[in-house]
Amino acid sequence: MSRRDQITMSDDEVLAFLDEERVVTCASFGPRGWPHLMPLWYVVREGTLWSWTFAKSQKIRNLERDPRCTLQVEAGRDAYHELHGVMLECEATIHRDLDTVTRVGMDLAGRYSGAEPAADMREAFERQAAKRVALEFHERRRATWDHRKLGSATY
Repeated sequence: MSRRDQITMSDDEVLAFLDEERVVTCASFGPRGWPHLMPLWYVVREGTLWSWTFAKSQKIRNLERDPRCTLQVEAGRDAYHELHGVMLECEATIHRDLDTVTRVGMDLAGRYSGAEPAADMREAFERQAAKRVALEFHERRRATWDHRKLGSATY
């Protein structure tokens, strides 16, 4: 078995990893063709990463021009044998309808606060959603690595 095969994560491992981590770095193509990297909070809905951001942000302008992006979530930065992460090549769909954007905002608030927002908070989320968009990331290709599967071998 190759070293690559030894460190690959299964689908269940990827979902568990994404559930425990908090920030995804999104790389889109900037206006001069250079990678534009930005951190985002995210939520996984039925196996698909979603986020929201301001509609006028540079990353949205980039994704309007070219929906291709690469997402990366990583952990274990203190030692090489602890490195593990997921890289997803995706196409982003930008959602602008108020209900979808509001729901994604509420899902994010629930994930990051640990408690589902109260129903009476919907109006506050709708006010925020009016300035934002929801991003749905459609995975096209995946690479994963989990060096912990190799033990603490020296590299």
